[in-house]
Amino acid sequence: MTRLWTFTALMRPRSRAALAAVLMALRIISAHETAQAQSADLVLCDRLAADPSDPDKPADTKGVVNIATSDVATAIKFCRQASGGSRRAMYQLGRAYAAGNQQAEAISAWRKAADKGSTSAMVELGVAYATGAGIAKDEGTAGKLFERAAQGGNPRGVSNLAVLSGRGGAASADPARSRSLLAKAAETNAEAQFQLGLMLQDGIGGPRDDAGARRLFEKAAAQDHPGALERMGAFAKEGRGGAQDSGAAKTYYEKAAALGNEDAKAALKRAECPYVLKDKSGKAVTNLCF
Repeated sequence: MTRLWTFTALMRPRSRAALAAVLMALRIISAHETAQAQSADLVLCDRLAADPSDPDKPADTKGVVNIATSDVATAIKFCRQASGGSRRAMYQLGRAYAAGNQQAEAISAWRKAADKGSTSAMVELGVAYATGAGIAKDEGTAGKLFERAAQGGNPRGVSNLAVLSGRGGAASADPARSRSLLAKAAETNAEAQFQLGLMLQDGIGGPRDDAGARRLFEKAAAQDHPGALERMGAFAKEGRGGAQDSGAAKTYYEKAAALGNEDAKAALKRAECPYVLKDKSGKAVTNLCF
């Protein structure tokens, strides 16, 4: 019977050991090169699509609030390549898809990232369920996702859970609980500061507190939160919860308007055109500007 021998079997033990060492070195080099490629993809993914508020974001990465339209395709490419070994890249891939109006793909990526423990992905997926954006509206599922994110320490998860709980619907309406949740998140998060300020100014979930609301709006405004800037404009104009200052009010309104806040734009318009012409029924027709 003819016996078949492999090349390795014909080699002497010392030669086989040497060959094994060479093969191992080649595997190490290959793995290192693969890791380097993945690392480069992740760096580029971070540069184009990192979320400034994502707890997973590296400290030395600034992030972008909105992914530039011109960067969407490139961000999708590099984030997809890096997403196999990184939940952060998978979450950012979802952001890139969303920026390119590919909502179904965004939801799929966020679901995968959430399954890997990304609290930011849980929040975005929760927002999609809460609003019915690209998926059947389900506030119950949204609440569960926000709850998971909040338990993971994500401030946006806390604030969104509070807002969802506070407005009722499929989520249980518990303004007092919402206020408590927001108070915790408001220690560090501008959105939570703004939302809690709204509850304090309206006396929802507890006593009305204009001074407390103003302090919260001021903190959030310092972080360029558009809604908080608009509220600071209104509070400064009316002298609510603190000193009246028309000059400061105008500055706050202008900053909020520059960030796209429609209420601030309307307030500036009213300031420029303070006199309202009405028809016989009392309906406002136009403003007189001077």
